[in-house]
Amino acid sequence: MSYALITGASKGIGKELAVSLAKRKYNLLLVARTEPLLKEIAKELEQTYGVSVQYNAIDLSAADAAEDIIAWCQKGGYDVSVLVNNAGYGLHGAFEKLSLDEQLNMMWLNMSTMVQLTHLALPLLKRHSGKSYILNIASTAAYQAVPYLGVYSATKAFVLSFTRALRQEMKGSNVSVTCLSPGAVETHFMERAGMDKVNKIVKQAKKFEMQPNVVAEFGIKALLSGKAEVIPGVGNKVGAFANRLLPKNAVEGVAKGLYSPEK
Repeated sequence: MSYALITGASKGIGKELAVSLAKRKYNLLLVARTEPLLKEIAKELEQTYGVSVQYNAIDLSAADAAEDIIAWCQKGGYDVSVLVNNAGYGLHGAFEKLSLDEQLNMMWLNMSTMVQLTHLALPLLKRHSGKSYILNIASTAAYQAVPYLGVYSATKAFVLSFTRALRQEMKGSNVSVTCLSPGAVETHFMERAGMDKVNKIVKQAKKFEMQPNVVAEFGIKALLSGKAEVIPGVGNKVGAFANRLLPKNAVEGVAKGLYSPEK
């Protein structure tokens, strides 16, 4: 069986995407920063599902990370048929008060690393003898501007737009491209973004929060069935559709009230 290359695979949705693919007997190439977690996951998946799991502990926000990953794949002679661009994070707060360096780092990881890795991996995916797949992880935040998550939501809008465009370009080839846009998921995203101490945000998230394994299954099923994009959860789908119909100023005003850092 060929290999699936997954970034941000040490926890959360990334880990569950690895589990979902391992269940389908894909060998795995796992990439994230934390080597102890990767080592633990690799051992667990190999023992549970009988697949080969290789891992590479690397900072994906580094400028040369994508090149290093592809060089690793080529050196190992891995037949890559699936690329999952999952690595990314958010930052919550007023744009002018958040660190510029942190925001630029987030932009690089969420967008530039994804584009670089996709560009460099395409020759490997096209070389595979059968069907190949790319899954990019966006967010329901991609469907509207989100005050106090402004740069993050903009990066995810980029991911969605890029994915849909690339999907059209890849038609007629062996590569199918899909976008997964989750809403609130029970992961460490809110803590990393600095949202976990704002009670109104936490309460709102709890209403729609999904488990990462459920979201991952949505994504992998959509990927393997060749769908353009998938939004897990009925509430999330309704919200994304409503954002297309309602006046932008009204939608953004509601989002501003919800995501304001004031408790």
